[in-house]
Amino acid sequence: MHIEHMTAAQASAEIDALERDYTELGAKGLALDLTRGKPAGEQLDLASDLDGMLAGDYRAADGTDVRNYGGLVGLPEARALFGSLLGVPAEETLVGGNASLTLMYNVLDLAVNRGLRGADSAWRNSASMKFLCPVPGYDRHFTLCESLGIDMLPVPMLETGPDMDAVEALVDAHSDLRGIWCVPRFSNPTGCVYNDATVKRIAQLPNRASSDFIVMWDNAYAVHTLNEAAPELASIRTFCLDAGTLDHVFQFGSTSKITFAGAGVGYTASSVSNLAALQAHLGVQSISPDKVNQLRHVRLLPDRDAVIAHMASHRALLQPKFDAVLSGLEQGLGGRGMGTWTHPRGGYFVSFDSRPGLASGIVTLAADIGVKLTPAGATFPYGEDPSDCNIRLAPSYPSLQEVSETVTAFVVCVKLASLRQKLAQGATA
Repeated sequence: MHIEHMTAAQASAEIDALERDYTELGAKGLALDLTRGKPAGEQLDLASDLDGMLAGDYRAADGTDVRNYGGLVGLPEARALFGSLLGVPAEETLVGGNASLTLMYNVLDLAVNRGLRGADSAWRNSASMKFLCPVPGYDRHFTLCESLGIDMLPVPMLETGPDMDAVEALVDAHSDLRGIWCVPRFSNPTGCVYNDATVKRIAQLPNRASSDFIVMWDNAYAVHTLNEAAPELASIRTFCLDAGTLDHVFQFGSTSKITFAGAGVGYTASSVSNLAALQAHLGVQSISPDKVNQLRHVRLLPDRDAVIAHMASHRALLQPKFDAVLSGLEQGLGGRGMGTWTHPRGGYFVSFDSRPGLASGIVTLAADIGVKLTPAGATFPYGEDPSDCNIRLAPSYPSLQEVSETVTAFVVCVKLASLRQKLAQGATA
């Protein structure tokens, strides 16, 4: 029965039954964790051939000995491979160490402290710096901004991507806006794919913003499909070339959820002039990235087709877990008015919205019976979800059985919190 149609007596009776279920779950000594989107061991095993892949042959295609210094922008064959995953030419691609997050930090640090186009363009020269953050979004992006003193303005996420009317209104209203975060394909955590119109409008944003405005295009899940018919993403580079804004976009990606999460390869793409500035910035910190790791990745996955085939094996492992989450939510909460959730066709998360004011309580209820969830508010800047409703579910790491057990417990917590709230507010007579 839909929660809005329940009488006080019906709500009380269901609460009694749910409290018994909750007590039984607590007695099981559960130790379940859906907090982070980590690949499971079986997924990591798919790239086990990386170990020993070079077999003593450390020469890149151009004869470079990858064990030595040099090559700050990455191996030519690595730039070609990872550029193909972002849909850009090799000369517009820089390949770094194991983390795209490190490259994101370096781009922002460069923009804030040294300036992408010289000292006069450094953001710190202005009294304030603001960034647009589509919400719910990726907590690590927010942490980067906060660590560099960049104020964050949330904008709503729609099924088509950020609410571009709201984005453009904020750009027009704030001269100190310096950029926007985007996870354009299978967004974290909603799983949406930006439609073509949204991509085009984002590519045009720098033309109506300040001269140093940048788009941080974190295409982390570019090839991480859960459905063979998953929608494609339009090329922001193509739209930027049309708009004359290529100098204002940095694309990012990594193999963290393709090969080894802690020993993958991160990469970024932008205009040649931007990469030259970034290379100079990186040169202060390092003489070269780990080219040995870059070469073994290229040997394992020599081209885009090989990557896509490899990701089909990931999909076979992930899809049953996502199906378990979605079927569990539908069976337990479908038609009850106690929450809504996304149905992603790729990526690593399911985004759940409870009734307003309940997310924190649901997370606490779950923790008290041994079920760890991402903290409520984590998907918003400063950890503050004004509606206290969003919870990110990450089913990739646990076993399929653990995912099913977690969803069962989660549903009990959602029902219990929802009905208690409804009863406190006064159920129908």
